[in-house]
Amino acid sequence: MSAVLVIAGADSSGGAGLTRDVRVLADFDTDTVCAITAVTAQSNSRVAAVHHVPPDIIRAQIGAAFETREIGAVKIGMLGNRATVEAVVESLPPRESVPVVLDPVLVASCGGLLLDEDGRQTLVERLLPRVTLVTPNVPEAAALLGEKPAAGESSLIGQALRLLALGPRAVLLKGGHATGAEAVDWLISGQQSVRRITAPRIPATLRGTGCALASAIAAGLASGTTLADSCERAKSYVTQLLQRA
Repeated sequence: MSAVLVIAGADSSGGAGLTRDVRVLADFDTDTVCAITAVTAQSNSRVAAVHHVPPDIIRAQIGAAFETREIGAVKIGMLGNRATVEAVVESLPPRESVPVVLDPVLVASCGGLLLDEDGRQTLVERLLPRVTLVTPNVPEAAALLGEKPAAGESSLIGQALRLLALGPRAVLLKGGHATGAEAVDWLISGQQSVRRITAPRIPATLRGTGCALASAIAAGLASGTTLADSCERAKSYVTQLLQRA
């Protein structure tokens, strides 16, 4: 069996980050290898402290992971700063050989900054062109583009298309921050192919849903499932998490 390499930060509360990723991948019977980018002290209400792992240690972790196991997919979460983004970009294999899912973690659920401005710019310029799929929510998509958050179907699809033009093979624009009876995600790929993925909007909040979705997608890709089916299955999984919350 191939494993998923998770490149992400450690969340001391266990609600998000690497801890959430490992739990999700276990639910999909998928092994995890990891490269820790940062150690954070978090609670449900604040980010108390962040320690960024030195870039050479991040490179060494990624290299060791590929030496240890067959990697079926890579999931990237919190990166923190430009040096970390650059270390990850320089360590990744071509996306043609291993699919890469990027959850662009910019701020914590409680509002703490998890990627600085230089890191965000480097992510847009250097990392987006290397990934198979990027999975922003509505505020993250707007921040990556330097625009206001989209409202309405045509505006959301327009922002997803502009993100696609930055180089990823596909964009999954998540609708959890939008409104309406359904939570609608937009998968844009290929020749601007548009796929609508829906689920009932659950009146619940849960930290780490972005981590969970991206990890579930990576699990699907690692098992040979198509991108569209992996996104559909991951959406159903996160809906179940919210229902239990």
